[in-house]
Amino acid sequence: MTDENDDLPLPPENGGGFFGDAPEPEMSALPAAEATPYRVLARKYRPQTFDDLIGQDSLVRILRRAFELKRVAHAFMLTGVRGVGKTTTARIIARALNCVGPDGKGGPTADPCGVCPNCTAILADRHPDVLEMDAASRTGVDDVREIIEATRFRPMQARMKVFIIDEVHMLSRNAFNALLKTLEEPPPQVTFIFATTELRKVPVTVLSRCQRFDLRRVPQSLLAGHFHNIAVKEGATLSEDALALIARAADGSVRDGLSLLDQAIAQGASDADAVADMLGLADRGLVFDLLDALMAGKPADALDLTDQAYARGADLGVLLADLLDLLHLISRLKAIPSLREGRDLPEAERTRGAALADRLSNAVLGRAWQILLKGVQEVETAPDRRQAAEMVLIRLCHASLLPTPDRLIRQLTEGGQDLSLPTGPSGPTGGASSAAPSGAVSGIASSSVSETSGGPGPRAHVRLVANGGEIVEPGIGYAEAAPEPEPEPELPPAPRTWREMVAMVAREREPVLHGLLRNAVHLVRFSPPDVQIRAEEPQARIERQLQKLLDRVYPGQWRVSASTAPGEPTLDEQGAEVVALNQASVEQHPLVQAILKTFPGAKIGEVQDHSLDEYGLPPEITVPLTDDEPPDLEFAPLDADFLDEDDLNLNR
Repeated sequence: MTDENDDLPLPPENGGGFFGDAPEPEMSALPAAEATPYRVLARKYRPQTFDDLIGQDSLVRILRRAFELKRVAHAFMLTGVRGVGKTTTARIIARALNCVGPDGKGGPTADPCGVCPNCTAILADRHPDVLEMDAASRTGVDDVREIIEATRFRPMQARMKVFIIDEVHMLSRNAFNALLKTLEEPPPQVTFIFATTELRKVPVTVLSRCQRFDLRRVPQSLLAGHFHNIAVKEGATLSEDALALIARAADGSVRDGLSLLDQAIAQGASDADAVADMLGLADRGLVFDLLDALMAGKPADALDLTDQAYARGADLGVLLADLLDLLHLISRLKAIPSLREGRDLPEAERTRGAALADRLSNAVLGRAWQILLKGVQEVETAPDRRQAAEMVLIRLCHASLLPTPDRLIRQLTEGGQDLSLPTGPSGPTGGASSAAPSGAVSGIASSSVSETSGGPGPRAHVRLVANGGEIVEPGIGYAEAAPEPEPEPELPPAPRTWREMVAMVAREREPVLHGLLRNAVHLVRFSPPDVQIRAEEPQARIERQLQKLLDRVYPGQWRVSASTAPGEPTLDEQGAEVVALNQASVEQHPLVQAILKTFPGAKIGEVQDHSLDEYGLPPEITVPLTDDEPPDLEFAPLDADFLDEDDLNLNR
């Protein structure tokens, strides 16, 4: 049977179509731009083999060894920041699994040929057995079920079916659960490759079924060299400093860096200044000059430099971030001097950064870091970013003229006066030091100073505040006692003091009774097993509540009775007395008096003694429970005077 269309004439080989259309132009006659559409550098120079991957030596070494031993996993988890090559690595693995070689007889290899049908189809993103899914847009169970159903069929063309799921952490919990069984026991001809930037969001049950690879950020020096090679291939010339700026802005991402390089080549930005303008950054030299002006306390010069940066289009919020980055670099150069000889940093950063590291102390760098860190947050919330940034820089100039807390202490004590701390609340007093700096104290950073006079001695903290800024914290107070071991929950020890009994009530989770015992109860007599108390509100029957609790915890061991005698002050009243004694002792301390004299606007804030318990009292001296234990010594009251050596001479 002959087809009725067999007699139709064929269109002429050269010339118009059936309807006299004009002949299509030959490819050679097309303009070059139409013959070869432009491809961005990130796609044009996408790695084709494992050898093309940069900065991922560990991953390449492990995968090569796996292919050599024919021990390739059935599921991979590739994680890392954006643009480091996760999806690219997945495609290279897919080609390595399915390459058949130029002769069509090859097997899985770590070096795919790139010319066989499987390699060319995967490179063109049109292979029927290599399926890619974006989990960011397909997150449901139905999408995963399509993948599971596809695993039931053998590959149509390739050796292995490869499922590449990008941003896998976006899958829903139900989708992950639906995938678990197939992921644990996949068909022999199926390989899963997952990619994610948020590994912590992937369930552990999924991670445990995959071979995990952490793709690292590519170092700046390696990125700069890679971008130089690509720029040469593109016929562009960029300076070393310009490439360094692009590599630093890429933040370890090859794709981000290639996009910036593409933009720089298109704009003809060949030097560092042009690249800085393109990126909206201030010139690196200008940032160094700005930091010099700030550390010298020259606000006029600093604001002039920011005006220059603003006129060039730089965001002053970004400029503050550049200053933070520079402070971090200087701190690293100060902590790791060997970085000055390395080649990872540009010459300007090595030389000027090292000079600043030698000139600025760690305390100054740390204070500037804190001011800028807070300033960056202020800029983000301020109605005018420029005004907020300039106020931060003025504040930093002002702070750079102030002494750091450790230097302030040295200046106050360098007059030779003995400013050692007292050994108790009634310690010696003295006048102010004559050597003291002048100037305002607004915004000065706080510092902690702890001193003892040998052996167990007083230690606490007090903050001096002036114009909203903390000046210094000289130590004063009581020594910390060794913490007592916690009682066994199944056999609580009997309280040895009234304070221990009140603390036991707190441990038994009786907050109302505990508050009454510490605020409204006066101890009259504590002689185990008898306890006599006087409550400020007799109608509350506090003694009955305490007796009921003791009978539950210590059945039949304690007797609590009410009394009309005055008794001792409440625990809170005793704690307030200790605080008052500490406050008075601090006010008499020579170093504090010297600070108050130097800074008239300063005032003494709250005294903090970390050796005191929750009731504001020093550790107790308890009576031994057995005859084998040595007797405890009695201590004098808190306001007692110290003994002189003559008082101990009993033979005079």
